Amino acid sequence: MTFDPPTASIGRSLRRTVGDSLDEYVGQILRFGWVDGRFEAALEAVAPDDGTSDGCGCSATFHEPTGTDIGDHVVLVVDADDCPGRGDLASSQACRATVVRALTDRDADTIRTRSGGRERRYAGRAAALLLAAGRFRERVRFHEDRLADRVARDPLGAAREASGRAGVPKRIAAETGLEAIATEAVDDADAFRAQIGPSIAAARIVAEPPAEARLIDRWEVDTGAVIRLYEGTDALRTYHLTPPTADFTDEALATLDAARERLVRDPIGGDRAPYRAVRAVASAEDPVEDLHETLRRHTSGHGMLEHVFADERVGDATLTAPVTENPLRVVVDGERCHSNIWVPPTGAATLASRLRRASGRSFSRASPTLDATLETESGSVRVAATTPPASDGLSFTFRRGDPGAWTLARLVEVGTLTPAAAGLLSVAVEHGVSGLIAGGRGAGKTTMLGSLLFELPPRTRSLLIEDTPELPVDALAAVGRDVQRLRVGDGAEPSPRSAVRTALRLGSGALVVGEVRGEEAAALYEAMRVGAAGETVLGTIHGEDPEAVRERVVSDLGVPVTSFATTDLVVIVDDRRVETIAEVCDRGGEIGFEALFERTSEGLVASGRIDRGESHLIESVTGSSGEYAATREVIEARTTAIGRAVETRRLDPRRYVEGRG
Repeated sequence: MTFDPPTASIGRSLRRTVGDSLDEYVGQILRFGWVDGRFEAALEAVAPDDGTSDGCGCSATFHEPTGTDIGDHVVLVVDADDCPGRGDLASSQACRATVVRALTDRDADTIRTRSGGRERRYAGRAAALLLAAGRFRERVRFHEDRLADRVARDPLGAAREASGRAGVPKRIAAETGLEAIATEAVDDADAFRAQIGPSIAAARIVAEPPAEARLIDRWEVDTGAVIRLYEGTDALRTYHLTPPTADFTDEALATLDAARERLVRDPIGGDRAPYRAVRAVASAEDPVEDLHETLRRHTSGHGMLEHVFADERVGDATLTAPVTENPLRVVVDGERCHSNIWVPPTGAATLASRLRRASGRSFSRASPTLDATLETESGSVRVAATTPPASDGLSFTFRRGDPGAWTLARLVEVGTLTPAAAGLLSVAVEHGVSGLIAGGRGAGKTTMLGSLLFELPPRTRSLLIEDTPELPVDALAAVGRDVQRLRVGDGAEPSPRSAVRTALRLGSGALVVGEVRGEEAAALYEAMRVGAAGETVLGTIHGEDPEAVRERVVSDLGVPVTSFATTDLVVIVDDRRVETIAEVCDRGGEIGFEALFERTSEGLVASGRIDRGESHLIESVTGSSGEYAATREVIEARTTAIGRAVETRRLDPRRYVEGRG
């Protein structure tokens, strides 16, 4: 190209005037009316000499990972180990150009760049912008080489230039989506925001806080992760997690990656293997203990999710399909929040595989739902998972279990119920009632049921029938109770009905049936008929009030009304508070309910039915040879004992049971 010195001189003058903004250069050049060959000459003269046009050492290849629910997902993997730009597309135009040139020939759903043990994942809007830039470049280079070169380095600037001109470039920018996507971005840092993490991690985080967000809280969890809570223009707050690996140097991350490779090649050593792998490749400057903990967490643990599970302020967490479009969402102090944690398809597939191994059950298109329990650093986490065709992709709902078992005293201490209501339930369970704990999802049914098991007489054997282990078997055994869990399911495990028959053959004792959803209903009421001789029978079920429980059991689950009448009481729990304790009354074949305790504006209060001598429950607990008044005195004494346990902080199972004598 012939270069016109006066044009170059004017160009350099413009550069001094407008700074280093390429958009400004183009605007000024167009304003001068340089639409002939001098346009490109002037643009070349004023373009910043930032060294990004050459010297990229990235190597880009396309991959199509396989596994559960990955499907047709295409990933552009960029090896940036030998590149000074480290694959950071927000700061390196050279790395960006390598990616856009690769996308000129082929589409990808996700772009991953790797450098020194650190991976940056570009998905969502960032991937859409890069893909649109590739498509724009493919079409516009037949018309204008310079703009095709510019869009590789500077997609935002090229989009703005094309949108400001008439003719073919503007049309191509609109048709490829480049114009619309670029409009949403503020700058390169915003447009190419990456999800970052160690190469060994299955999940990724967005390091930057949300734009225009206000920090409202900050805390640290036992794993060393720092949590920040942001409030912005969105209706949901943002739970922003910074893992300990964020402080690792590039050298430390490279050591971590090498240790992972060594562990894969030579896994012998059990729990000690991660430490040995780190020691084998670490230098004197490396933080060996931190690297060992990280390697262990991301190989035998659950990686980034361990930090979330360790946060006591987090209740539920959900990962909604499709995972490429949805971050992990968490419930913090009862309020649902976005998070900066993303689990890519390969990470979701890895989690699905772990759930299959942990549960021993099938999880595939033929069996697209799964309930399982993961054992984490901070305790058990219940997971409900779905996959196609039950959902549009892999999805997971996590419910973090409490690290300690609950007692009635502890529930009183947090306001779930009153000492008087706890005293009634304690005596009723001790004397062999049949009862249902009901409520919505996450209401606290299983927690309430677990606390009642400590009220059984020490000599009583408890048989727990569950599809997903949640009840406090270990805590019960630790205080000397004879307890056995029977696992039910749709695989090699027995069905709920078979489990009940097995339980009856194992001898007398309290029978406890977890989540009643289907066949469990018939099993539960079979157990209740057996329990009529004086053994306690308990279960949980979904239902918002006693009438809804009856409707679900009788109409939805097909249990005869006469069988439902064997229920002694129904406890309704909502938002981890007892709302109603009702006894079941059989009035000549008509089943009704009478509240013994119900929540009003004054709290959970007694209805007066027990004090008036009208309670059928107290009569059944008293028995034919007993006195109603004597049973009331026992309940009052138990109420006092539970209140004293709360006052003296005897809340954990061991101290609570010892205090009972």
